[in-house]
Amino acid sequence: MNNNATKTSTKITQSRLAGSTWYIHLLLWVVVIFMMFPILYAMLTSTQSNAEMFRLQMTPGDHFGINLKAVLDRDIVLLLFNTFVVAGMITVGKVVLSLFGGMALVYFRFPGKNLVFILILSALMIPGEVTIISLYRLVVMDLGWGNTWTAIVVPALATPTGLFLFRQHFAGITPELCEAAQLDGATPLQFLFRILLPISKATVAALVTIMFISGWNNYLWPSLVITDPKKQVIQVGLSSLDAGLEVGATYGPIMLGAVIASIVPILVFVLMQKQFMQGFALTRDK
Repeated sequence: MNNNATKTSTKITQSRLAGSTWYIHLLLWVVVIFMMFPILYAMLTSTQSNAEMFRLQMTPGDHFGINLKAVLDRDIVLLLFNTFVVAGMITVGKVVLSLFGGMALVYFRFPGKNLVFILILSALMIPGEVTIISLYRLVVMDLGWGNTWTAIVVPALATPTGLFLFRQHFAGITPELCEAAQLDGATPLQFLFRILLPISKATVAALVTIMFISGWNNYLWPSLVITDPKKQVIQVGLSSLDAGLEVGATYGPIMLGAVIASIVPILVFVLMQKQFMQGFALTRDK
């Protein structure tokens, strides 16, 4: 009897909540539609000619084949490969350096450790555009790395985002874990790879997602340091799709190239979504 009364009361409460929050769901649907419209419109315009696009046609056009041929003629496959390699090197290098750096800031004692952490926090507050001129002089003019992938990868490895993320994550792990590893005779590398890394998979996934998407979407810096079209990345290469194309197929190839370039980061985020959110939740709670 009591169970039936409880179930009835629960159903009544749920129905009241559903009735009182319908406008919230409606608002969320409006927000979703508002956010998805540019993506859907980009997919539509990637199949259209200029004339169809300027008529604001909301159905797929008949220029998909023409636009695809124009995109393929501009070596988009090579651009995608270059970008994948560059973003991959940035991601792997950043994860490795951040793991070692975060461990050093938490588990090692050395003079000026707190000062180093303060400098890392300060670096997070400086926009990259502020240092771009001095960085260009250092990388291209002084080191002579112009027109190489090294000029893209190495500066990206020096960003403090991953180091701060792992420092916060490791600081939230109980110190007794390190003490137990020391009593068992584990070396620092064994402690890192056998203990810290297995319990840090969510944080690693979060950093992998951030760095890969950031490296994939990078436009300004590669456009400054890379001049060889065969070494260029996709975001810069898209700007060449409007050059030398037939009238009536100018904007369609650009939109199709942008849609193709968006597939990889979307897939990465979808595949890493669960671990990505877990990583940030863990870091936030700690």
